[in-house]
Amino acid sequence: MERRDFLKKSALAVAAAAVAPSVLAAESESYSLAPATDAPEMVPTIVSDTTKDGVRTIVATPSLKVCSKQIDIQIDTKTNTIKSCAFTRGCPGNAIGLCSLLKGMKVSDVITKLQGTPCANRGTSCPDQLSRVLKMLK
Repeated sequence: MERRDFLKKSALAVAAAAVAPSVLAAESESYSLAPATDAPEMVPTIVSDTTKDGVRTIVATPSLKVCSKQIDIQIDTKTNTIKSCAFTRGCPGNAIGLCSLLKGMKVSDVITKLQGTPCANRGTSCPDQLSRVLKMLK
């Protein structure tokens, strides 16, 4: 059912682009890295944090300002590196690509690289929320 909704929204976007190109032009802004704020609406919530056989598993709920609804992270406790991560909902291709790139990276490097990453004018993003969750673990 989600795929059908996605296709319907995509078709509407294509139709809107054909009918009103100025609408798309108005949305094409450039974004720069914004300093991360700790406003309450920006802070993710850690739902669970367990460790078993040297793997720390974290489930977190990101801020309501982003599209993803959950972030699942596994960290190798011996090397303090990302073993896996996954986003529920949000931009699937970007989330899969991001998690693929992060696999094997040190947690501290992930925090440094992703913190403050913007998404439109939301003040945060899915990658920024991931960095905030990782920062909360320290």
